[in-house]
Amino acid sequence: MSGEERTLVDTTGKFVQVVRDGRKVADLEWLSGRILLSNRRIVLVSEEGKRTIALSQVSSLKNRRDADNAIAPVSGYFSLQVDADVHLVAPSAIDDFEDGLYDALVDGEVVPVKHPAVEGGVVQDTGWEKGRLSVDPDEVGLGVASGQFVEIEVADVGGVDVTERAVKGSKRRVLEVEHTVADGTSVETHVTGSTQHVAVLESLVSKGPSNDVEDLDLTDAERQVLMALYSGVSPFEIPEFVGMDVAEVEEVFDQLVETGVLSEKRVRREVRLKARGRNIASEVIVDQ
Repeated sequence: MSGEERTLVDTTGKFVQVVRDGRKVADLEWLSGRILLSNRRIVLVSEEGKRTIALSQVSSLKNRRDADNAIAPVSGYFSLQVDADVHLVAPSAIDDFEDGLYDALVDGEVVPVKHPAVEGGVVQDTGWEKGRLSVDPDEVGLGVASGQFVEIEVADVGGVDVTERAVKGSKRRVLEVEHTVADGTSVETHVTGSTQHVAVLESLVSKGPSNDVEDLDLTDAERQVLMALYSGVSPFEIPEFVGMDVAEVEEVFDQLVETGVLSEKRVRREVRLKARGRNIASEVIVDQ
């Protein structure tokens, strides 16, 4: 490796090409060998030779860590698409590889960001600004030109969507991420950039808890509390806001904490919506 290229991870593992020139490969055979990750490429070395994946050409990245339906004989892998080819890579040092891969692909990149695009379920009149990315497997940070720093904790992400929107006069793919800010208010942060930027960030923020909303038999009181929290009302102001007794609200908090919709922050009963709770509240608002 020459010039400014530097090795990030040197490990062993398994790998296989599952799509070649747009066609699925029959009779898949996982190869064992050496996996090298640099800030420019991934090199896969086996007894059959060497394959190189240029990071600049990666158009899609999927993280399948600890997936229940992971393809045998591995329990977790990364799927990387380059043009019409798709490779699956399952490194032994999966944590180090994950750190290095996201770092090499997007850390330090400057992308257009809109924050908050939505706050408490209400669309905001926020413009697009430049933001510098800072990433690790558990968090995405955006240092925005206006001076604010946006933190998106992967475990706190309640919804992820990729859509096309008009950005400064042109159609762009936009990543929409629902999460919370420091006071517990639900917000959406929108990020765009190159195809690779959007694909890699989508892969990273989609690793959080399952966002599937299970059918819950919610009472009217529980629905009111969820909607109030989703809108940014302080937990301490909930009784007055929804017209309920403090004791009744405390009981609702207990029930929602038990079902995994809320997490308790402190003994004083200050609570905040978890990803699942925000999704349920969002569905309730849509239904009304």
